[in-house]
Amino acid sequence: MANHKSALKRIRSNDAKRLRNKYQHKTTRNAVRDLRAIEDKNEAETKLGKVISMLDKLAKKNIIHKNKAANLKSQLTKKVSAL
Repeated sequence: MANHKSALKRIRSNDAKRLRNKYQHKTTRNAVRDLRAIEDKNEAETKLGKVISMLDKLAKKNIIHKNKAANLKSQLTKKVSAL
C-alpha cells in the first residue's frame, strides 16, 4: 500500500485515466467494426472522417501505437473507396 499522500493521489488518478482510456479505446473499436459493416458508400464516407479522427486522438494520447492507427486508417480508407 502507498505510504505517501501523493502516491495515493497517483493511484486514484491512474485508475481514472485507465477507465477513460479503456472507454475511448472500446468506443473506437466499435466504430471501426460498424464502419466495416456498412455497405452504403455515402454513409461510409461520412462515418470514415469521424473514425479517422477517433484513431488519431487515440494515437496522440498513446492509447494505441501510431503505426496501428495509420494501418487501420489505410485499411478503412481502402475499403470505403472500393465500395
